[in-house]
Amino acid sequence: MDWDLPRLLNRPPLISNEPLSPDHAASRISAYIYGNILVLAALIPVTKSQETLGIAIVVGAALSTFLAHVFAESVGQTLRLGRSLSSTERLRELRDSVPVLTSAVVPAVILGTALLGWLEPRTAQLTAEIVMIARIGSISYVISRLRRERVTNGTHLAAFGLAVIATIIVVIKVFLTH
Repeated sequence: MDWDLPRLLNRPPLISNEPLSPDHAASRISAYIYGNILVLAALIPVTKSQETLGIAIVVGAALSTFLAHVFAESVGQTLRLGRSLSSTERLRELRDSVPVLTSAVVPAVILGTALLGWLEPRTAQLTAEIVMIARIGSISYVISRLRRERVTNGTHLAAFGLAVIATIIVVIKVFLTH
């Protein structure tokens, strides 16, 4: 099968017959960005003496952020609806927050290669950081797909801009908190 990049980037956004509502799409994108920024921020200050703790730091950042995100979104949704959430709505909030957790998978695997001796620890960390910035930038493609818009030069520029903004946010966070 030949790869057709324009077709791949412009395919329908969902496999399911039920479209994702704009509210749920926005919640998932928010969780994706938030999780990726915090995982990236957790990666940056990991030092050579902490290299074996890197995976735990990344997973811990994602897990604690996931729990905080679910809690905050549930409280916000309760206020928007003016009532307590049903079990189905609570599960939906959990589902919409899963992108926070998935943000830790790739960097944890990359850091795991250093534990196995396949990569030098610093190389693994730098690779994980670059991947995280690329993941944050790639959200412009996801947004285009969810809006059913074609990928344009503006989409590519937005991806670059998001990556730059994410990098600035992480630098500020690391400077202020570490």
